[in-house]
Amino acid sequence: MKPIFSKIILIALFFASLINYSAMGQIIQAPVYGTFLIQGGTLYTITQGVIEGDLLIEDGRIAAIGSNLEPPEGATIIDAINKRIYPGFIDAGTQLGLSEISSVPLTRDFNERGSLIPYVQALTAINPNSIPIAVTRVSGVTTVLSSPSGGLFPGTAAAINLIGYTPYQMYDGAKGVVLNFPRSGKTGRWDRRSMEKRDEEYRENIKKLNDFWDEADRYYQLKTSGHLKDQKNPPLDAMLPVFENTVPLLIEVNRAPDILEVLKWAEGKEIRIVLTGVAEGWRVANEIAESGHPVITGPVLQTPSRAYDRYDRPYANASKMKEAGVKVAIRTNEMENVRNLPFNAGYAAAYGLGKEEALKSITIVPAQILGIDDRLGSLEIGKTANLFISNGDPFEPRVQIEQVFISGWKIPMENRHTQLYEQFLERSPGIQLNE
Repeated sequence: MKPIFSKIILIALFFASLINYSAMGQIIQAPVYGTFLIQGGTLYTITQGVIEGDLLIEDGRIAAIGSNLEPPEGATIIDAINKRIYPGFIDAGTQLGLSEISSVPLTRDFNERGSLIPYVQALTAINPNSIPIAVTRVSGVTTVLSSPSGGLFPGTAAAINLIGYTPYQMYDGAKGVVLNFPRSGKTGRWDRRSMEKRDEEYRENIKKLNDFWDEADRYYQLKTSGHLKDQKNPPLDAMLPVFENTVPLLIEVNRAPDILEVLKWAEGKEIRIVLTGVAEGWRVANEIAESGHPVITGPVLQTPSRAYDRYDRPYANASKMKEAGVKVAIRTNEMENVRNLPFNAGYAAAYGLGKEEALKSITIVPAQILGIDDRLGSLEIGKTANLFISNGDPFEPRVQIEQVFISGWKIPMENRHTQLYEQFLERSPGIQLNE
């Protein structure tokens, strides 16, 4: 068999297996849209304290909160006595919907070729039928920021609600241009470059960044002054919302020396800057606080960035920055395991952040940072009905998320994991081979 035909057959078999895998993981039940009155629960509003009472969902929004609410005609009554109601959790740093199987390159769509490609839109690559989406939302995570990765400017991230048949149905209206700030020092334990080589490449990358930024700034000035009206330049056009302050610049940076370099680089730039990653933020927390830039940090569930650091540095990182006065949200930075966002926040709560601030770090704070707090992040009248009902503290692994609502839709609590659980729970004995 010729090599070209063997490759075609292998690719065909691979996609056939993906189709089969996807079919096995499809959700059988359908989401339900309507009017729902949740009665007698404990509402963790986030912004207005804890309330005992009812919550009405109507036309996809929270229509009323109070005691002994009268159900509208045709409303579905949900008994929430001895239950808790929370706003849907927000993970402001994922690649959910952009990757199906992390070990299979053909299913990963978050890293395009090129270094200066801010025009690459993560939203267009979102797969609404991605199996991890259904797995994620039943954990109480209802909104995520899906981000590209790769080069210096790998593209533009988008916030999505985890329901919809198309990416644009899922889109919640917030975006952010991603900048991977050049990293000094080693990139990892397997980095064998000499110190001189690392310094040389670092200086080259900083120059590349500054040259592109200066070009984008000039392009913005010419555009706003009426020149270049009809000229199109995709990389520079994608940077215009950053200079117009309608979209934040999400700067990925982790090492303490690099964080300080970012703060210097950002001085005088009248744009919305958000620091992401920030694994060693605890080392320079005061400097970050003085800059006024908010932080989306995580994952919390990781090992220390330096071998000689205490084991709990990642767990306490968010609390140390919060103590210094930094606005901090927590992310997972995951592809498949975004469902673990509550446990990342739970560890941060246990290591100094506290439950109240940890809840804010995955609800109202990321909503504020992304500019979507007018509709998400808390239980308030008029906001989008993204919320869930649990039988206890969602930071505890034994607690069950019992019902989830996204944009007013009652989500089926069924996914690939629950199907496998039921399949193997009720399995019959395997076929016995004849000896």
